[in-house]
Amino acid sequence: MDRIVIVGGAPLKGEIPISGAKNSALKLMAAALLTSEPLTLDSMPNLADTRFMAQLLMTLGVGVAWPDGSHTARLHAADVTSTIAPYDLVRKMRATFNVLGPLLARVGHATVSLPGGCAIGARPVDLHLKAFEAMGADIVIEGGYVKAAALRGLKGATIVFPFVSVGATEHAMLAATLARGETVLENAAREPEIADLANCLNAMGARIDGAGTSTIRIQGVETLGGARYPVVADRIEAGTYAIAAAAAGGEVQLVGARAEHLGALVQALRAAGVTVESRDGGLFVARDPGQPLKPVDIDTQPYPGFPTDLQAQFMALMTRAPGASIFRENIFENRFMHAPELRRLGADITVRGSEAVVRGAPRLVGAPVMATDLRASVSLVIAALMAEGETTINRVYHLDRGFERLEPKLAACGADVKRVSDRSPEPREGSVEGEAA
Repeated sequence: MDRIVIVGGAPLKGEIPISGAKNSALKLMAAALLTSEPLTLDSMPNLADTRFMAQLLMTLGVGVAWPDGSHTARLHAADVTSTIAPYDLVRKMRATFNVLGPLLARVGHATVSLPGGCAIGARPVDLHLKAFEAMGADIVIEGGYVKAAALRGLKGATIVFPFVSVGATEHAMLAATLARGETVLENAAREPEIADLANCLNAMGARIDGAGTSTIRIQGVETLGGARYPVVADRIEAGTYAIAAAAAGGEVQLVGARAEHLGALVQALRAAGVTVESRDGGLFVARDPGQPLKPVDIDTQPYPGFPTDLQAQFMALMTRAPGASIFRENIFENRFMHAPELRRLGADITVRGSEAVVRGAPRLVGAPVMATDLRASVSLVIAALMAEGETTINRVYHLDRGFERLEPKLAACGADVKRVSDRSPEPREGSVEGEAA
């Protein structure tokens, strides 16, 4: 099993290119099921999750052309040959559940396993299913599968989400594009990935207004066409490397990062004493390694608040800030699993329910640690960059789900980081090729 070995203490200096957003790419890939014409996605991140999604789509009849190393994927669902997404596939990644809405909208029925994914809380799909029921679908849950049918087609509806849900907003929007009449989504999520999905769907011929606000209106159309569309830059990857630069010190240019998508993080980094500027079509981050960080309290909130997906990374940064920082996790339960591993490096963290208190330690010291989920794993990378000596991070397959070429990107900026495997080398990224109709 692969592990990452980091020797801390080296400042970062250079450029890091930001990949396309995983959280957006997965939903854009699902959108290919809505049309019989090709959908070509540029700036596609080469990740375990996106490659896995491509494999699932192929089982449904989607022709996929995505060569090794390429950041362009061509998806062609000329004919949907299966409407069943089995447990063995959906259990491995939660986002695969998002094929349900497009299949229901285009074909009129689907059978999809209840999802799996990271162990960071229950994250039920009730809101997704209630949205489809409001659009006229019949839903039955049986044997761990969702069986949905709308044989006469979906119809527009007003859907008021009881709380903000990114997944439910995206899923309802996908299905509503082919529903008869108008669908209104109230208390919708406002994340940049929502707007990215809407922009792609509109390029395919959908009629969506208000994406990025709390009210989204979708006028259903009879059919969607093909399109070519670039995936938006990954704000979570950009934020992670911004925090890494702040932790290690030095100067890093995040190429392609969009500051307007990272307002809450930029504010927190500046409060911690880090220089952050929009520069040359990206984000410039700098900190003098000799200057101490300042403690900052963090409350995770739906966008445009501080992202839950950057909470673990920022906590790692605060382990070296003299004083106390308070973290309140308001999105997911059970998302402080990184705290015990950070303590192995010498961090002073006390967790009580949904709140964690971090007291800055004078030093961190390298040790073997274990990744528990995607964001927790990269928080250990950030802590290792600050620690004295060598840190070995185990179970790094979590990292491969969300970060493309993490070690080369950091090494190019001066980090002492390498991947070690206990088995014979295997390619980390495989070609995905399916017969395109």
